[in-house]
Amino acid sequence: MTKTFSMASRAALAGLFVTLAAGIAPAQQQQRPAPAVVVAPATMQSRADEVSFTGRLVAAQVVDIRARATGFLKSVDFTEGKRVSVGDPLFHIEDDSYQAALQQIDGQIQSAQADRDLAALERDRQAELVKRQATPQRNLDQAEASLGKAEGQLVTLQAQKRDAELNLGYTVITAPFDGITGLSQFDIGALVGPDSGSLMTLTRSDPIYAEFSVPSRVLQDYREAVDRGTAPTEAVVSLTLANGSTPEDQGTVTYLDSRISEGTDTVLARARFDNPQGRLRDGEFVVVTLMSTEADQVLTVPAQAISRNLAGSFVMVVDQDGTVEQRSVQAGGTRQGVTEITGGLKEGEMVVTEGLNKVRPGIKVDAAPAAAAPGKEG
Repeated sequence: MTKTFSMASRAALAGLFVTLAAGIAPAQQQQRPAPAVVVAPATMQSRADEVSFTGRLVAAQVVDIRARATGFLKSVDFTEGKRVSVGDPLFHIEDDSYQAALQQIDGQIQSAQADRDLAALERDRQAELVKRQATPQRNLDQAEASLGKAEGQLVTLQAQKRDAELNLGYTVITAPFDGITGLSQFDIGALVGPDSGSLMTLTRSDPIYAEFSVPSRVLQDYREAVDRGTAPTEAVVSLTLANGSTPEDQGTVTYLDSRISEGTDTVLARARFDNPQGRLRDGEFVVVTLMSTEADQVLTVPAQAISRNLAGSFVMVVDQDGTVEQRSVQAGGTRQGVTEITGGLKEGEMVVTEGLNKVRPGIKVDAAPAAAAPGKEG
């Protein structure tokens, strides 16, 4: 009798536990909080057509500074890597011998001027005597010749003086334009001259130019679009640096080569950029992006909202009551953190941008709006 009661008790207790478990499980599920996610709306933004190319920055001027006078360096008057203005002294060459040469020419000129004045007096005297018929004409002719010779000597010496002044001026080497100095290749006391090579390189990088090659096919398509009226005749240019940053200042295309490169079937283009702070450097590799000046309104979402599978791109849409729906979309290009949506989504619909690993279609979520949609300012 006891054994039978024990078995019945056990069966009753088991049934009770099952009943209690069945009643507790729904309660536990209802108490579990909804996953927290961050959402952002699909928004319309102005976006211009663009195309990008790899390019290289080229300074407006790069000049090797050379010596035109021979002598020992007296001083180096610049700080390497710093900005100088046009006319600022860069190097001084010892000028003692050039000063002496100029003084010697000045003395010879004074002597020649005296000879010329004496010859002029003699010519005038002979002319008066010929007028009185007191001397033959040949004496006047000789006086005229002597005067001409003296004047010719004076002209020669004056030209030599100008040459001496130039040589003296060459002992002070100045900046031919505003720019950034390079490394000095010679120290004070070194013998330099026209055959010494470059003393220093001076670079003018404001403005600076971006040179890039445009495939002839792209150029032809663009010209046809302009002719049809579907593309603007002007474009603005932006740069992307090696670290991914984009300078605020935009440039303009100033040159398009008339020839096509046979090896690459491309056309060389050049765009001008202001560079007052000198942050863009000669020889730097960049990405050059051409954007049309006319922008279209396109639907965009933050780039992190886009997921992809074998079927294509999709987003997780959260409706007004917090229910999640997986929505296939047609995604376009991504720029500055936002992706263009060409189909499958409407303006204002909320998409999950953070917490995608927590959601699945059909569940309810605790959706919080993003603080600021990425790229909304641009």
